[in-house]
Amino acid sequence: MPEPHTLILALVSYLEHDALPAIVLDTDYNILAANAAYRRQFGHNDQAPIGQKCHRVSHHYAMPCDQAGEHCPMRKAWDSKVPERVLHIHHTPRGPEHVDVELRPILDKQGAVVAFVERLTSITLASAQPQQQGLVGRAPAFKSALASLQRAAPAQIPVLLQGESGTGKELFARAIHMGSPRANGPLVVVDCTGLTESLFESELFGYEKGAFTGANQRKIGLAEAAHGGTLFLDEIGEVPLAMQVKLLRLIESGSFRPVGSLRTVHADFRLVSATHKPLKQMVAAGTFREDLYYRISGFPIRLPALRERLEDLPLLAESLLKRMPGKPISTLTEQALAHMRLHPFPGNIRELRNMLERARLFADDGLIRPEHLPEDVAHPPSVSKAFGKAHDLGELAQALEQFKGSRSDLARHLGLSERTLYRRLKALGLGAV
Repeated sequence: MPEPHTLILALVSYLEHDALPAIVLDTDYNILAANAAYRRQFGHNDQAPIGQKCHRVSHHYAMPCDQAGEHCPMRKAWDSKVPERVLHIHHTPRGPEHVDVELRPILDKQGAVVAFVERLTSITLASAQPQQQGLVGRAPAFKSALASLQRAAPAQIPVLLQGESGTGKELFARAIHMGSPRANGPLVVVDCTGLTESLFESELFGYEKGAFTGANQRKIGLAEAAHGGTLFLDEIGEVPLAMQVKLLRLIESGSFRPVGSLRTVHADFRLVSATHKPLKQMVAAGTFREDLYYRISGFPIRLPALRERLEDLPLLAESLLKRMPGKPISTLTEQALAHMRLHPFPGNIRELRNMLERARLFADDGLIRPEHLPEDVAHPPSVSKAFGKAHDLGELAQALEQFKGSRSDLARHLGLSERTLYRRLKALGLGAV
């Protein structure tokens, strides 16, 4: 086997023709080489950062990622000696971006790691900066959901999006569709809420002319309309029990009969479902079919509530304000943002959007201040009740405002470990308190 130096030179030559951006690293985090694709996408003035530490280039960290609270693929690959993959936010010439990082260890003939190859794929399904459309976020809880989305999107596996109402399930479904081989096909959304059994069947499967009173012409069902694309069943937990067996047959065979028809129609689609309901508990209670549950939940993805990703609040607010039509874009003041951080947001991102739409109507100079927010946000209730529970970040911030002891005293008072308290303070932007 060639010596490590010769091996690395051959590797650099090979990677030069790789379509994906790639760099070669030594075992001390130094960048030894970068291919043309990396120089074009991540280099400055088409120059590679040869000799610099990878964590300083990608994250502006003075120490390795694993020592700065990130998951470091190099540390994992060093121990496992197999490829490791992780989703990071990297600094790029275009600003912060989500990047799928794959790190492969290079072994010598004794099996020792002598170098690493890092290949980077920019994720276009979500942004780490304010955007006019699509998913945005940087918080760990959001990145976890995005990493799962990135894995599932290219496959055919049925995806089940689980999360509270208002967490952006349709945006996630759209991102899965756009990241799939079916992106050029249709994305058909079926809202399963409030549909009777007969209405659900006619909407999903369509009907023939004369099938029932008022059926004056043939109608193509949503399942047929999704042929070649993605069928998104939103709030699938609302599907009537009697219809679930027909839905199961559709998913298993891709075939169905329109209402009032003897002909069988075949539709080829990728299935994405979403719900805020506890489907496993519904299966146990007999209100949701077990066989249907296992057919739709091949790849479950949990979407975080807004209170679990409060550090994304400024990014989400700026993005939502950019997306609102009409008058010039409004801006949140720091004081308004501070008040919003104390709010638990039970309605999640949908509630945030409604709050901002209302507030900007009062902001005549384009600056949203606390007095423009709803009463319970502009003037939160007494904070004394926050002591002793602090189940969410809003309550924790209120408790912190009144408590005069040390951080360890506060943790003990709230019945939390110091580590848990630190994580929650960090989510509030108060990690140094």
